[in-house]
Amino acid sequence: MDNTAYAGKSVAFQDVMPLHDVDFVLVWESSTNAEQATSAEIAKEKRQIFEKNLEREGLILEREKLESSTLTFVKIHAPPEVLRRYCEILKLRMPMKPLQGEIVDIICSDYDNHQEYYGSLFQIYQHQTESTSTGNTGVLADVSAFFSMFTSYFEMDTRLFPPKDHKFHSVYSRDKEYLFDVEDPEFFTPLIRAHIVDFILKRKRYSEDTSEDFSFGIHRLLTDGVYFAAYPLHDGDLKNPDSQRYRLWTEWAAIGKCLKYQPLEAVKEYFGVKIGLYFAWLGFYTHMLIPVSILGFICFLYGCFSINQDQPSLDICNKTLSEQIYMCPLCDKLCDYWRLHDTCFYAKLTYLFDNYATVAFAVVMSFWSAIFLENWKRYAWEIRHKWDLSNLDIHDEHPRPEYLARLRLKHVKNTEKNNITETTEPSPPFWKMRLPYTMFSVSMILFLISLAVVAVVAVVIYRTVLVFLLVARSSDAQWVHSWGLILVNSSAACINLVFIFFFNWLYSFLAEYLTELELHRTQTSHDDSLTLKMYLLQFVNYYSSIFYIAFFKGKFVGNPKKSTKFLGYRQEECGPGGCMTELCIQLAIIMVGKQAMNSVLEMLIPIIWKWWGQFKIMTGIEIENKSSIFSTQWAKDVKLLEWGPRSLFPEYLEMVLQYGFVTIFVAAFPLAPLFALLNNILEMRLDAKKLITYYRRPVSQRVKDIGVWYGIMDAIGKIAVISNAFIIAFTSNFIPKLVYMYEKDGTLDGFLDHSLAYFNVSEFSLAQRPLNTSFNKDVEVCRYQQYRTDHLQADGMRYKRTSFYWKVWMARLAFVVVFENVVALCVMTLKWIIPDIPKKLNDKIKRETYVTQEIVIKQEMKRARGASHGDAAGWNPMSGGKEVELVRTPSHSAKQQENQRAKINELTAI
Repeated sequence: MDNTAYAGKSVAFQDVMPLHDVDFVLVWESSTNAEQATSAEIAKEKRQIFEKNLEREGLILEREKLESSTLTFVKIHAPPEVLRRYCEILKLRMPMKPLQGEIVDIICSDYDNHQEYYGSLFQIYQHQTESTSTGNTGVLADVSAFFSMFTSYFEMDTRLFPPKDHKFHSVYSRDKEYLFDVEDPEFFTPLIRAHIVDFILKRKRYSEDTSEDFSFGIHRLLTDGVYFAAYPLHDGDLKNPDSQRYRLWTEWAAIGKCLKYQPLEAVKEYFGVKIGLYFAWLGFYTHMLIPVSILGFICFLYGCFSINQDQPSLDICNKTLSEQIYMCPLCDKLCDYWRLHDTCFYAKLTYLFDNYATVAFAVVMSFWSAIFLENWKRYAWEIRHKWDLSNLDIHDEHPRPEYLARLRLKHVKNTEKNNITETTEPSPPFWKMRLPYTMFSVSMILFLISLAVVAVVAVVIYRTVLVFLLVARSSDAQWVHSWGLILVNSSAACINLVFIFFFNWLYSFLAEYLTELELHRTQTSHDDSLTLKMYLLQFVNYYSSIFYIAFFKGKFVGNPKKSTKFLGYRQEECGPGGCMTELCIQLAIIMVGKQAMNSVLEMLIPIIWKWWGQFKIMTGIEIENKSSIFSTQWAKDVKLLEWGPRSLFPEYLEMVLQYGFVTIFVAAFPLAPLFALLNNILEMRLDAKKLITYYRRPVSQRVKDIGVWYGIMDAIGKIAVISNAFIIAFTSNFIPKLVYMYEKDGTLDGFLDHSLAYFNVSEFSLAQRPLNTSFNKDVEVCRYQQYRTDHLQADGMRYKRTSFYWKVWMARLAFVVVFENVVALCVMTLKWIIPDIPKKLNDKIKRETYVTQEIVIKQEMKRARGASHGDAAGWNPMSGGKEVELVRTPSHSAKQQENQRAKINELTAI
């Protein structure tokens, strides 16, 4: 195409650049307000300079005024010479030219004979079974046939998403352009074209004043209102059956297709590698939740069916035994004594989540987290190989323009050589810039963490005061100690959820500001630093209240005579069954409530913002048939929302926080994997629908993997082992029951009475003694849940820790040590047994590297001797490592061939 064909050209509405030639669109809005005339002139000048610089770079621009509106579209086309130049600058890996008459059958057959690998457990098993049973008949073949029949329902329609032929890739170079099929219409895909144009737009200046260091980039122009929007085009609308967007909308984003495998290859080709990797990870994570969801539900059913066999809860609900047991008041003065029988319902509810099956399930989940991460690494290698991400190096990434601008603003003169790219780049001094900014960032993060802790303390005070008021003013003691406690815990969890959403907003704003101060060279390191900050803050925000209930509540309350107080109030105490029920309620409300709220907001907010954007655009249009002027794709897309470079961050954050709930606290809430599975099945399709329907097409971003999120999940897995060990040992009654059964020959008869200490009510001080109690004449001794000596001991020995308490304490410590070491040993064994890269894939990668080198050599030799020398039929890329005959002519000796091969290998970066 001629470079001047569209440059600066103003055409009628019908005479427009063809849709397939539009790589990017800029939109600006003219002002009709006289008061904004000055700013409009400034914006016009910036646009003129910016667009002139784009044309100097070789881009072709065409301007189109939308009829009867204030919008003007600047359509950008990148000609082939610009694409080639920037492919080399960005070191993009492009498909190589296939050799005539030579087909690499062995490698490509792995892609032609199997459908796309979607991460399903059924497909993993099926793939392993097929590879094991190749050439065999009998049981394995029958199992393979059964799974093939079973999984056929979940497979995608290959007619809509046909598998693509595998191609070899290499870093593009204009000096070796003969290696690449640049004449192929699909050589520069829409994703690559948009990526290159976006790279140019981010770095071109809009001011001729060189002293203005930050006068560059489309993002700043969008922020200043010079341009209204900047985006690549969608592939048609949602009513065109021939468009890829329509196929993804009907086959991938539809809720009715939620049980189908995802067309990951099509997602990657349409949205780019970064979004494709997110959906690949989300799909794999969701499939891995299936077995543990079933196990967690079985644990819950075990608790339901065996509840009538739990001796402690039976004793609490036995009026004959427990109605005569009076418990000590929960607060001073205003709180009354209460009967243990009043907590019957609470005790049964506790057993549903605190039983032997829950302990076994916590052990299983510790192994599951390790198996999940190890299998994800293997699956990620499959994806990286198939999507040609294996050789992507972060050091090849160009510096962020904001980073360079800040260095120019600070007049930084230090430089250092990049050992990878061999280019000299400015480098901020460590002592004057990096260290002060980093220390300020760390101190701010600690301050924000302290705010989250203060919020937890506020919720604790609310819960204490509310219990105090309920006990003091209610006449129905049974209601207070059953439904009243559930009401208090539920309302406190809801208030905590409100605090969480507020801090989410605060953390997001401050974390981005702090990360910008730290001067990260590349976008990847910038995003990783922001991710770590946000997750650390959100970890404290979401989990601090749960950690308090699990490990601190009720652990330091003292005894009725000398209770530990905080701000003048007695510390909170756990119920007769411990704090497991309250921990479960807190987990359920925060986890399920957060997921439900996020799902609603994720769909409502884009709809509201899309409607508001359409309203603003349509308001300035005066003709009656407004929809008719939005017939072109660039006009339709302007009404959609912008998908920013960090729009995936909240999606990853939501899922990784959920992963923490599923693993760290699963001992208290075995239904967590089930709720996570149900949420993710919908989340996957809702995210897809949101991307396709409400947002403009995003610019592709080059990434190698899911980044720092893997390291975060690995750390969560290690924390989960410790957390579950301590929850089982110190929060539940599992260890006290085991020690008691060991001493009582395997029975729990009398365990309830054994776990309650005695206190003589006459020893209450005037400040502690209950007022206006209905039990005042009858109660001489009250009980409380601790292992302490009774009131009949001598003065110096009353209310001291018993020997059984220390036995339980030692057993708890022993359980934690054994649990952690056994799980750690098993996890290390699993990591050793399961290699990161499957052996078959590792061999395939080495084989492809070898074949790619041979292709380069072959093309070099063809070019060196010319086409007239024949086709070198002796060359075979699949010769199994045998000596390759490069040229069958007497003029080329073995020594010359070897020298030429060495020279070619040196020049070719593979």
